[in-house]
Amino acid sequence: MIPAHPLKADLLLLATTLIAAAGWIFSKEAIAGIAPLQFVALRFLIAGAVLAWFARGQLRRFDRYALLRAGVVGALFAAAMGLWILGLAHSRHLGEGAFIASLGVVLVPVFGRLFFGERPPVLTWAALPVALAGFGLLSLEHGFRVEPGQWFFLGAALVFALLFNLNSRVVRDLPVLALSAVQVLLVGVLVLPLALLVEPWPGAPDAATLGWLLASALIATTLRFLLQLEGQSLTTPSHAAIILMLEPVWTALVAAWWFGETMSATQFAGCGLIFCALVLSRWNWIRALLRAAF
Repeated sequence: MIPAHPLKADLLLLATTLIAAAGWIFSKEAIAGIAPLQFVALRFLIAGAVLAWFARGQLRRFDRYALLRAGVVGALFAAAMGLWILGLAHSRHLGEGAFIASLGVVLVPVFGRLFFGERPPVLTWAALPVALAGFGLLSLEHGFRVEPGQWFFLGAALVFALLFNLNSRVVRDLPVLALSAVQVLLVGVLVLPLALLVEPWPGAPDAATLGWLLASALIATTLRFLLQLEGQSLTTPSHAAIILMLEPVWTALVAAWWFGETMSATQFAGCGLIFCALVLSRWNWIRALLRAAF
C-alpha cells in the first residue's frame, strides 16, 4: 500500500514525536508544583474532555459493549500512565527514562506470542537480548543497582506492550478518535481517586504550575493525539511506527537543551543498544520502506 499523502503524513508524525518529547519537559516541570498522580489525573481529565468534544459525533454511536471494550484498554492505559509519571517523579535523567519506556515497542511481539499465540518476526528474538543489554548498562550507571525511576519506567513499558496488543484486538473496529477520548478520560477518572487517597490534598497551584499542566493537557496530550491520528490515517501503520520511534531520541535532545542533561559513556551505550533493539524489531518494515524509496 502506497501512502496517499506521504509528505504530509511524515510531517504530522514527526511533529507528533517532537510534541511527545516536549511533553516530558512539560510534565517534569508541572510535578515540581503538583503531586504526580494528581497531575496525571488533571491532565487527562482536561485532555479527555477536549477530545470528547471533537469526537462527540462518534461517541453518540458507541453502545454499551463498545464502551466496555474501550474501558478495559483505558484501565490498562491508566496503569501505564501511573507508572510512567512515578518514573518521571523519581527519575534523575529524562533521556534515559525515555529510552527505557520505549522498550514497550520491543516487547509488543513478545507479549503477542506469550498471551495470544502469535508468531513474531525472527528479528524480535535478536532485538530482545540487545534491549536487555541496554537496560543492564543503564543499571550499571548506579553501581549495578536499578533505580526506582528505572523500575517504574520498565513497568510502564511492560503495561504498554500489553496495551498495544489489546488495542489491536479488542478495539480494532472502534472509531479511533472516540476511542482515544474514552481512554484518555478514563485515565483521569481512575487515577484521581487514588491520587486523592495516597497524596497530600492539593492546594491551589501557582501560575507556572498551572501553565505546565495546561501545556501537558492541551499540547502534549490533545494536540498530540489529533496530529498522530491524522498522520496515521494518511500512511501505513508500519511507516508510522518507524517515525514514532524517534520520540526517545528527541526527548534526550530536548532534556539536554532544557535541563542541561548529559549522558555518561555507559548511559550513551545503554540508550544506543535500546535504540538498536527498536530498529531491529522494526527492521522488516524499515527494509521495505528503503526498498520502496530507492
